[in-house]
Amino acid sequence: MIWTHIRSKVGRQQNGIMSLIALLMLSMTVGCDQSNSNQGTTAQQSPTAKEAASIPSVQQPKTKVVATILPTYLFTKAVAGEAADVSLLIPPNTEVHDYQATPSNVKAIATANVLVKNGLGLEEFLDNTVKNAQNPQLTQIDASKNIKVLNEISPVVETGTKDHDHDHEHSEGNPHVWLDPVLAKQQVENIRDGLIAADPANKATYQANAEAYMQELDNLHNEFQKTLQKTPNCTFITFHDAFPYLAQRYNLRQVAVVQVPEDQLSPTDVQKTVNTVKKYKVKALFSEPGVDNKLLTSLSKDLNLTLRSLNSLESGDTNPQYYFQAMKDNLQTIETGCK
Repeated sequence: MIWTHIRSKVGRQQNGIMSLIALLMLSMTVGCDQSNSNQGTTAQQSPTAKEAASIPSVQQPKTKVVATILPTYLFTKAVAGEAADVSLLIPPNTEVHDYQATPSNVKAIATANVLVKNGLGLEEFLDNTVKNAQNPQLTQIDASKNIKVLNEISPVVETGTKDHDHDHEHSEGNPHVWLDPVLAKQQVENIRDGLIAADPANKATYQANAEAYMQELDNLHNEFQKTLQKTPNCTFITFHDAFPYLAQRYNLRQVAVVQVPEDQLSPTDVQKTVNTVKKYKVKALFSEPGVDNKLLTSLSKDLNLTLRSLNSLESGDTNPQYYFQAMKDNLQTIETGCK
């Protein structure tokens, strides 16, 4: 009985020891698993990894582009899209022909990578402004490169004292090439090539954007052709010599440019203007949006002609699609005036 009791007691002790050993082994296994798990987590969130995760990926700064006038800005922005930062040097609704550069213009050019100009002598202020900016790294793009220019193809009839705002000497030819959609397409190509040369990393973007915009220009050209073939040799007079390219492209006749001062014309001056309109058997009188000239309104009534507005796009909205909106409005105006 005593031996049995001892064996039973020893058995219980052995069982207890085995249980204790099993428990310890289980604890060690769990501990190892947790340790391994914690090591994995620690490896993923180590201080070095955390620092790397917190540092944003380094992006190259966008090419900074400055365009001089609204039309070149519209074309440049269309080509650049979001790949470059494009700004307009001359504020919209500003007369470019007599523009005087400001300190902010000098600063803008001094900090730019690329300058896009219309060329053909339009931006007379630009040479000195670029010189003052002292930016030897500046790339200049001439949007009118290799475009065959026209001089004033219509006689200029002056009435009264010359109005300074309309006395524009185009020594390098008429600069308003953007008003011909075909030449506008050539300007877009020049801008595209210039941007690619200055910023080759975004070549694919510039090519794709330019292609899309040029397709719209082709469509616009076709629309002009189709519409204006119904009114061949329509004669018109303007008060701003901005439309010879448009007239030549679509078989219109800009027969004269009448320079009319804003006020105080003598009866002789008025008669001179009337005689000019009658001389050329004019069908249409075209002014510009925003020009409120009582003389022009009175003149149109005397001649039984409606004074309409043609947009030279030297002012307006900065959305690249504005070009097409304004030009389609011009097309409708010409079609109506030439009937």
